[in-house]
Amino acid sequence: MMSTSSPEAVKKLLENMQADLRSLSMECKKKFPPVKEAAESGIVKIKTIAARNTDILAALKENSSEVVQPFLMGCGTKEPKITQLCLAAIQRLMSHEVVSEAAAGNIINMLWQLMENGLEELKLLQTVLVLLTTNTIVHDEVLSKVRHADGNQTEPSHTQRLVIKGSFSFCTYKCAVLQDLCQLVNADAPYWLVGMTEMTRTFGLELLESVLNDFPEVFLQHQEFSFLLKERVCPLVIKLFSPNIKFRQGSSSSASSPAPVEKPYFPICMRLLRVVSVLIKHFYSLLVTECEIFLSLLVKFLDGEKPQWLRAVAVESVHRLCVQPHLLQSFCQSYDMKQHSTKVFRDIVNALGSFIQSLFILPSAGNASSTSTPAGHTHTHTCAHTHTCAHTVWFTVLVGTPHSVFLLSLEMLDKVEPPSIPEGYAMSVAFSALLDLVRGITSMIERGLNKQEQEAAMREEAEPVSPPQSDSLPQDPMAHEVWEEMVNACWCGLLAALSLLLDASTDETATESILKAELSVASLCGRLSLVTPRDAFITAICKASLPPHYALTVLSNAANLSNKGTRAVCFLLHLSKQPQKMTGFVEKTNKQMEYLSTYSTPLYIHLVWILGLKPAVGGVLKPGRAVEGPSTVLTTAVMTDLPVISNILSRLFESSQYLDDVSLHHLINALCSLSMEAMEMAYGSNKEPSLFAVAKLLETGLVNMDRIEILWRPLTAHLLEVCQHPNARMREWGAEAITSLIKAGLSFKHEPPLSQNQRLQLLLLNPLKELSNVLHTDIRQKQLECVLQILQNQGDSLGPGWPLVLGVIGAIRNDQGESLIRTAFQCLQLVVTDFLPTMPCMCLQIVVDVAGSFGLQNQELNISLTSIGLLWNISDYFFQRGEAITEELEREEAVLLKQAQDKGEPLNRPFHPAPPFDCLWLCLYAKLGELCVDPRPAVRKSAGQTMFSTIAAHGTLLQPPTWNIVVWKVLFHLLDCVRKSSTTADKEKIESGGGNILIHHSRDTAEKQWAETWVLTLAGVARIFNTRRYLLQQLGDFFKAWEVLLDHIQSAALSKNNEVSLAALKSFQEILQLVTPMKDTDKLDVLAAMDVPPVLMESLQGSGPGRPLVRSDSLAERLVQRYGAQPSLPPPGEELDDSALWWSAWNTWYRIGTECTRPPSGGKDKLVFVPSQPFLTALIQIFPALYQHIAGGFSMEDLKKLGVILHGAVSVPISSDSSPFILPSYTEAVLTSLQEAVLTALDVLQKAICVGSENLQVMYPAIFEQLLLFVEFSCKPPQYGKMETKLVANAKYNQAEWVALNYVPFAERSLEVLVDLYHKTAGHKAVINEKVLQNIIKTLKIPLGLKYACPAESTWKLAVSSLLKVLSIGLPVARQQASSGKFDTMWPELANAFEDFLFTKSTPPDNRSIQEFQRNEAIDVEVVQLISTEILPFANFIPKEFVGRIMSMLNKGSIHSQSSSFTEAEMDIRMREEFSKVCFETLLQFSFSNKVSTPQEGYISRMALSVLLQRAQDVLRRYVNDERLSGRCPLPRQQVTEIIFVLKAISTLMDSLKKTQPENVDGNVWAQVIALYPTLVECITCSSPEVSSALKDALGPFKDFMQPPVSKVQNGES
Repeated sequence: MMSTSSPEAVKKLLENMQADLRSLSMECKKKFPPVKEAAESGIVKIKTIAARNTDILAALKENSSEVVQPFLMGCGTKEPKITQLCLAAIQRLMSHEVVSEAAAGNIINMLWQLMENGLEELKLLQTVLVLLTTNTIVHDEVLSKVRHADGNQTEPSHTQRLVIKGSFSFCTYKCAVLQDLCQLVNADAPYWLVGMTEMTRTFGLELLESVLNDFPEVFLQHQEFSFLLKERVCPLVIKLFSPNIKFRQGSSSSASSPAPVEKPYFPICMRLLRVVSVLIKHFYSLLVTECEIFLSLLVKFLDGEKPQWLRAVAVESVHRLCVQPHLLQSFCQSYDMKQHSTKVFRDIVNALGSFIQSLFILPSAGNASSTSTPAGHTHTHTCAHTHTCAHTVWFTVLVGTPHSVFLLSLEMLDKVEPPSIPEGYAMSVAFSALLDLVRGITSMIERGLNKQEQEAAMREEAEPVSPPQSDSLPQDPMAHEVWEEMVNACWCGLLAALSLLLDASTDETATESILKAELSVASLCGRLSLVTPRDAFITAICKASLPPHYALTVLSNAANLSNKGTRAVCFLLHLSKQPQKMTGFVEKTNKQMEYLSTYSTPLYIHLVWILGLKPAVGGVLKPGRAVEGPSTVLTTAVMTDLPVISNILSRLFESSQYLDDVSLHHLINALCSLSMEAMEMAYGSNKEPSLFAVAKLLETGLVNMDRIEILWRPLTAHLLEVCQHPNARMREWGAEAITSLIKAGLSFKHEPPLSQNQRLQLLLLNPLKELSNVLHTDIRQKQLECVLQILQNQGDSLGPGWPLVLGVIGAIRNDQGESLIRTAFQCLQLVVTDFLPTMPCMCLQIVVDVAGSFGLQNQELNISLTSIGLLWNISDYFFQRGEAITEELEREEAVLLKQAQDKGEPLNRPFHPAPPFDCLWLCLYAKLGELCVDPRPAVRKSAGQTMFSTIAAHGTLLQPPTWNIVVWKVLFHLLDCVRKSSTTADKEKIESGGGNILIHHSRDTAEKQWAETWVLTLAGVARIFNTRRYLLQQLGDFFKAWEVLLDHIQSAALSKNNEVSLAALKSFQEILQLVTPMKDTDKLDVLAAMDVPPVLMESLQGSGPGRPLVRSDSLAERLVQRYGAQPSLPPPGEELDDSALWWSAWNTWYRIGTECTRPPSGGKDKLVFVPSQPFLTALIQIFPALYQHIAGGFSMEDLKKLGVILHGAVSVPISSDSSPFILPSYTEAVLTSLQEAVLTALDVLQKAICVGSENLQVMYPAIFEQLLLFVEFSCKPPQYGKMETKLVANAKYNQAEWVALNYVPFAERSLEVLVDLYHKTAGHKAVINEKVLQNIIKTLKIPLGLKYACPAESTWKLAVSSLLKVLSIGLPVARQQASSGKFDTMWPELANAFEDFLFTKSTPPDNRSIQEFQRNEAIDVEVVQLISTEILPFANFIPKEFVGRIMSMLNKGSIHSQSSSFTEAEMDIRMREEFSKVCFETLLQFSFSNKVSTPQEGYISRMALSVLLQRAQDVLRRYVNDERLSGRCPLPRQQVTEIIFVLKAISTLMDSLKKTQPENVDGNVWAQVIALYPTLVECITCSSPEVSSALKDALGPFKDFMQPPVSKVQNGES
């Protein structure tokens, strides 16, 4: 709006006035001409003024009487229309203040006339109002006249009020007006307002309120007015209050009461309260006592027994006070802080609380006043009713901000009757009053505190060096006292009321307001260090955060959280995260943390549970799916608030970084206590446990990582307990917390860094190690995942923490699952692959132990096998970085040794006192040794191969003395364990190897699987003894070690497992192939100059099993360093004395051979163990190698031992199962490997004897004896104990348990060897003396005698040929030695042999062909020829008995006997015609010999003749008889041939007798010849022309004997 004096406003005024005057002129034109003229002259006047004056308004005011005159005249017409026009124009002039006093008088006179005529009352009053409010020109009598005019109204008007107020514009009348006003209100006559006889009390009170409200400075500045205020106004108000005080709603006057109680009158009561409000607001400082009365009255009006309207206006009045915090502060200072004074401020607040409480009590609850309840118990009382009444009273009321529903009863000035108070109105006002009270007090005190803090800070800047205690002192101690008293006075009432309202609230906005109020008070209490009220408010917020009846339902079914609870949580969290507001002073943080943990943290736990917040990474609680199912119901609105709550919760615990150390400990302890409670509750429960405490312990630890050391132990100790809880979810988060803290701690940039603060690093890692003691698999999984992440992120900087980390990785047990072990093994693989060079060398032994423990676990076979591969990789690492590791370990060793010496203790280290680097190797070997006896065969095999490969590849790095430990503590210890396990292993069949894997029959028992291990181990140890013998021999106890090794070989060889026994022999072979170092001169090159043992040189040329070892440095140089101080090689030519070793080996071999070839005692025991052929073969094959070393001392006794073993070995039968694979087919003349080996052994021995000394050659007969035994096998297979065996030819494999070998080829080969040997040694003294030839003949007699009955035809044929060869060599020797008698016993044996062979009792098989008979006859002929050439010519050297038997045999051979079974065609062949002929010719040869020069020869001749004649006589007689019997049938061709042959022989004999000197012919011969004649004569009747011809030739010579002989002259007579 523009100002009334602005040019535009003045211009507008002039225009309007001219328009008004024109309108007036027009209206009065006909009826009132004078008025018309006056109007027109007024127009001219205005124009003139406007044209002549610059200050137009001033000029108008001067001429206002003239300007106003037309309008006054118009009012005088009393025409309504004209009057309204004129009054409007006059009002315009007055509003522009251009009316002078004179003009004003005229106007008032005119208004008086109109009033008296009763015209235009409304317009008239408006004009008066304008006149009085725009200027001060009306006063004295004129003003009185105006008041009189107004006072004539029947009802008090606004004009009257303005008149009174206007009178206060003039100081002269103020006192009079006020005094009269009081008089009139009190129904007394006024002193100054003469003429006003009465005034309604309501109007008077309104006027009084207006005066007091509009002109407070008058009363405050002028004493007389202050006096009037005290003496007139206050007593009047108190008097008028009397009905309200005494009245009680519902009480009726009884007969005993002296007078009825006056009812309170709403208009009066309402206006009185308005006046009181103004008095208290403006004049409290003047009216302290009176205000105390007023305030007490107000409190009483809130009583539940007062009328509802009275309580409503009273609560509105209280609300007016509550918005004035400084006024409330004054109340507290004036009353509450004074002794013996009413606690007005406290009463007001409590009354508000009681008022609110009373609104919740149902009418049926009675009318008992709640004001009597002490403030401290109000809250408890209200709670008892909240749940029963709240839903019926005002759940529908607080739907918006309370201010929006105020009806303001105090403003209802036009109402006579009390208004109907809407339901919930009083509650809304009281609610607003409470909120305004809290808002005002807190903002006022906060401002004061902030101001003090700023001033203190400015003082600190100005005076840096100031006494420390001054900082904590407030600037104005009095102000603090007042503030504290205010809070102490009001908190109980506030808490009771706000809690009740909060319980009942259903509106989110209202809830938020209440929570803000509680939050503000709690925060304020904290800043003022008022612990009790602060805790009470926090408790209330806590309670509000939980669902209704929470204490009852938390253990039952449902827990429904409302929006209100969510909001409460948010406020609580906002409060909690501001510790500085909670305490006010830094030194109070301990108390604050105690408070926080005591009150709010339990709430958070329940809250988090109800809201379904789940811990996430870092301990942050995030909304998650409720696991409780339908028992937790969250509204959508609550769900939207969850992220906010989660965020605030996190920020709350983040603020713990600002706490001091002691406070932090309080917080940690509190969280630990809560966690313990949660753990207790989670025992045996299936419900989701409370993870709040654990999550927040984690969060607190993470944000305080810079000082983690001070809280680490209590924090982790508790989390370790959580990790052992039986509830999976609980311990899962315990592990999550502890592992997250450890990872964060290791990655945090500490000062100093962890690399320089080993103690802190170990402190951080220790809980990780402690987790290994937890038995739960999920915890160990978390632990190992943590280790894996630590290795990936901080592996390079672990340093001294390695032992702990490795301990965690290695803390595996067999009761843990595969996945756990797999995770741990991933860690180990990472360590071995990436971190071996970065860790201290002292940890390498731990790495070995850990890798070994993975090999020993039995959950995952592949991991066990891979871990063995890791051990191989570790050994490679040792080898490649040997020098660096050695140096570092020796430095550490020196330190440890000094420490041990200082303590007077020995150094406690495995394998001490070996060098530390060697100890590392020994630990590796020992661990591999453990794995070599693992229950699983695959692990044993892999570990064994790795261990022996490692020793072979890297053994050169060990100091020679260390080998002592390797041999005794590693290798022999391993052999002992393996042997023990193998001998006790289960023989039960294993069906399958797990899953669908089939097991081969050779591995289908534990015993067989252990056998493989035994094989591998023994072979490995033997190989080491072979390749490292020179090194080992320097150790001093090598012979003892050798004996132990041989003992192991023996026990393995004698085990009942073929695989083991055979492998033992292979190992035996290996150690026998040792080369005495000095003989190996080829390798003595550059290395020899360094005194490096050649055994080492071998290892340098070939490094391990197919793995080339690339070395960056010169190994030769290192060997110089390693072996520089070692004993040098012996001088050339001085070989080491090995004989003891070899004889020990011989004894072992003999024991093995004796045991394994000893036949079983029982015959029918099927469980008898029979050594296998390959085993026996290997055993015998060892002898040649062994003999090379013991040949020098090999005695006859040893040879006998050997013979026993050889004989036993070839006697062993074969199992029928394996015979098809070992035995040749029966028709093949092939030796088995064993038989070959036996003959080879004898061959080696024979050759050695041949080139040996004379004393060795006495062994020849023993060898012959052995060979002859073998020859006998051809006809008499050896018996193995009493076991029943069948010949392979006769055995069906499924019937025979054991099958005898086909010994024929072996016996025949032995015979060939024997013949060859005899050929070489026939003339040897020992051979002659020991009657070897006789033994040969005696042995050969067996197959010769059996002939066709021999198992194989080749046998007797070979025996014949062998006999012929032997005799061709041996007979000359025998003739030479005839005189010595050493061969005397041989001749009868020879005769027996000839006779048994030539005239065998066995018959040839019927299926023989003619050719075969001819061949066999030729062999017989050979024997006869031998007799004729080698025996009979030397008859004079041969015993007569022998020669006689020979002649007898020849005779027998020359005579045929007929067999009826022969066919005619076969007759000639079957009758051995050729053989007979040769026999007869041989007889004749000796019969007709002309070389008889000795009696012996004559004797042979006579004998031969006698035999011949006897045979001829027999043949002839048989022929004659057969001829006679045959009749016409011709005789067999064979017999005819025989008779012809005999007849020819007789004729030949007769011719010979003629030529022979008669003295050479024995008388018996003549007698036999003459005796033939009659028989010959009988033959003349034969029918055969051939026989007749031969008979003629035979009979012819007899004519010479027909002549009488020449007679002798006796006594001179002829």
